[in-house]
Amino acid sequence: MASFNKVILIGNLTADPELKQTAQGTSVCSFTLAVNRRYSRQDQAQTTDFINIVTWRQQAEFVAKYFKKGHPYLVCGQLQTRSWTDAQGNKRYTTEVVADEVSFVENKASANGGADTNDAGYAPSAYGTPAYQNGSTPEFEEVQSGDDSLPF
Repeated sequence: MASFNKVILIGNLTADPELKQTAQGTSVCSFTLAVNRRYSRQDQAQTTDFINIVTWRQQAEFVAKYFKKGHPYLVCGQLQTRSWTDAQGNKRYTTEVVADEVSFVENKASANGGADTNDAGYAPSAYGTPAYQNGSTPEFEEVQSGDDSLPF
C-alpha cells in the first residue's frame, strides 16, 4: 500500500525556540508556528492553528540560534504522532511535525524593518525579486490592448 506524509507550513514563531539535549547528547529543538487558515467567513475573525514543530541535531542548533519570536518561517517535514504515560499514569498523545527542512521567509532587510533598501525603495529578496516596502512600487510599462507583438 502506498503512503505519503509531507507537511509544508509557513507561519510565525510564537516564542523563541529552546535548545535541549537528549540523555545521549543529541540536540533537539521544539517550537510552535502560528499558521493562519486560508478561509474564514466574512463575519468571523481569521482562525489560526498552532502547530508544534521538532527539529534535531544541527538543524535544531540552527533554529535555536537564528529563529526569533514573531518572525515568519517555512517548515517542511512529516506529521508524526506519539504517546506516553505521564507521572500520574494518564496516557498522553501529541501530534507534531518533524522538520526535514527549515527556512527564512523574509529577507534580512525585511526582518530589520527595511533598513537595507536600495534607491528604488525596495530590498531584493532571496529569490532575486524585489520585496516592496514603504508603499513603493516599481514603474511598469502599460500594455496596449491592440499591441500585435503579444504572443497571445
